[in-house]
Amino acid sequence: MLEARFETPLANCEAATGTYVSLREIGERGMIDLRGSAGDKKFLAAAKAVLEVDLPKQPRTSATWGDIRVFWLSPDQWLITCPRARAQDLSEALSAELAGVHSLAVNVSDMRAIIRLEGEGVREVVMKGTSIDLTHGDYPPGSVRRMRFAEIAALLHVVEDNVIDIYVFRSYAHYAWEFLRKAARKGSEVRVFPKAV
Repeated sequence: MLEARFETPLANCEAATGTYVSLREIGERGMIDLRGSAGDKKFLAAAKAVLEVDLPKQPRTSATWGDIRVFWLSPDQWLITCPRARAQDLSEALSAELAGVHSLAVNVSDMRAIIRLEGEGVREVVMKGTSIDLTHGDYPPGSVRRMRFAEIAALLHVVEDNVIDIYVFRSYAHYAWEFLRKAARKGSEVRVFPKAV
């Protein structure tokens, strides 16, 4: 009898060698799509009761509590990330707590791939594929933004100054990986930011 086996979207991709920033897949992160009204106090209270953190209400922001991160995506949508092993239980707990409240909580862990870029120059690498100006002060650690990246829909999360996660739909994972691998090749550096001293 065949058994289901989880395989990350980038399990068979060529390793990112010869790059001036490191690239790796974050494969063990679960994701939950949460929908509801930011103006509904019952919705906000129920979400906080499960997540133990207030949902961020400002555009392009995130909130963190332990191993849970909550990204603001729109006035009525948040992406919750957590360890993959917790995603289903957390999704079910949200649905139970939100019973009777106009809302939706769905485990979408297999929907996206997450590519992490680390090292000096990550912002410049990302800017090769988007029109967003990451040199602007609007993108401190914790910032989240939907964007067009290399002509596909993506989500940017600035984890730290030199650490960025890019979320892409699973079907575009190989394409995004290859784009980043080539954009980050040694010899292709574009120095927009001064070197840290």
